Parts: sequence; structure tokens; C-alpha cells
Amino acid sequence: MSASELRDTGARYEMDEQGATAYADYRRDGDRLYIDYVFAPPELRGTGASGRLMAALSADARDRHLRITPICGYAAAWLRRSKEFGDLVG
Repeated sequence: MSASELRDTGARYEMDEQGATAYADYRRDGDRLYIDYVFAPPELRGTGASGRLMAALSADARDRHLRITPICGYAAAWLRRSKEFGDLVG
């Protein structure tokens, strides 16, 4: 199963998998990205979709030289465990 491309709507990152959309609502303030809420529909829960979304949005944040402030508990826990993207938290 492969994830589709990450979409940035300007207020939400989205990724489609298996006909469903996982998303992360965010706010941007200067060089800071606040992740307010991460959601995966029931059919994607337990598949790793939220983790793939977090990895893709974190890579995008790094490319844009942004720091991430996770408001969402899932995003905070994911970033705390991430060896690749944990350094973006601030």
C-alpha cells in the first residue's frame, strides 16, 4: 500500500490512502508550524497512515526551514519518538 502525495491547503496537510484522507490541521506563524490536530478516518487507523502523514509534513517543514510546535497529543508523541524529525520541535 503506498501513500499518495502530500497536499498542503494552507491550513491542512492531507494524504489519501485506500480511498480515505488522513489530515493534520495546522497554523503557521513566521518560521513556526503549529500542528493542532491529526486525524485518520476509522478505515485507516492502525495502518500507519498518521505516521506517514507526520513524516511527510515533517519533511516538508524541514525543506521550508520551519520549526514544529505540536499542540496535538499524537503529533507530540510521534515527534518525541522520531529519530529523523525530533530535532524540528521547538
